[in-house]
Amino acid sequence: MVKGTYTILVNLPEAATVTVGALGEQTFPAGYYAYTGSAFGPGGFARVDRHVEIAAGDRDARHWHVDYLLGDTPARIETVVRSPEVDVECAVARAVADVGETVVTGFGASDCDCDTHLHHATAKDRLLTAVRSAHE
Repeated sequence: MVKGTYTILVNLPEAATVTVGALGEQTFPAGYYAYTGSAFGPGGFARVDRHVEIAAGDRDARHWHVDYLLGDTPARIETVVRSPEVDVECAVARAVADVGETVVTGFGASDCDCDTHLHHATAKDRLLTAVRSAHE
C-alpha cells in the first residue's frame, strides 16, 4: 500500500454555500480549488479514491472537510497530484498559498498550524502549475 501526500484540483462551476462539519456554513466562489491532504493513514492513497467516489455521488459518508465540498456541490475533480512516501502536506499547502486565496480558514488544517489546506483561484493553469511545482 502506497502512502504519501496528495493535492486534488477541483473545479467548482458555480458558487455554493455548504455546511462543512464543525466549520459551519461556508460560501465557496466558483473557480478552481487545490486541496492538499495526507494519505499516511490506513489505506494510503485509497483515501483519494474515496474522495473521487464522494464527488461522483457513489459514497455518502462525510469524514473530512473536503468531503463536503466534493459531495454537496457540483464540484468535479479534474486531477490529482501525488508525492508517494513523502510527508509534505503542510509544505505543499503553504507553497500553493502563494498563488491561491484562502476561502475557508482551517479547512483541512485542524491538526496542524496552517491557515488552510484549501486554496482558490479563478485561473486553473496558474494554480495547477503551483501544485505540481510544490510536489516536486
